[in-house]
Amino acid sequence: MTIKKILVVDDSATDRLYLSELLQKAGFEVSTAEDGQDCLEKVSASMPDLVLMDVVMPRLNGFQATRSLSRNPDTAHIPVIVCTGKEQATDRMWALRQGARDCVIKPVDADELLSKIAEIC
Repeated sequence: MTIKKILVVDDSATDRLYLSELLQKAGFEVSTAEDGQDCLEKVSASMPDLVLMDVVMPRLNGFQATRSLSRNPDTAHIPVIVCTGKEQATDRMWALRQGARDCVIKPVDADELLSKIAEIC
């Protein structure tokens, strides 16, 4: 699988900007969503190759949105990497149970994130 288009989902404008710039500098085409509901709408409209998903967001949190994507036959093929602010094994385990491919801890380390994306390719 070649990853070209990435959807960054985060309710923090600062985090969206940081992640978008990091990924654009690495050569990816980036779009953004502000919460899980916005994510589901944008995924169905543009079908990104990967979703980078925050956890704590209004309307629909990252775990709920990841579960919706992984259970929908039209979007189940899209890998999700969850970004959590908590360095806890339970968050990682819960993210993987919802269908996420991997998990990174905030603040996101650029090299770690790019390495995880490369592993999915």
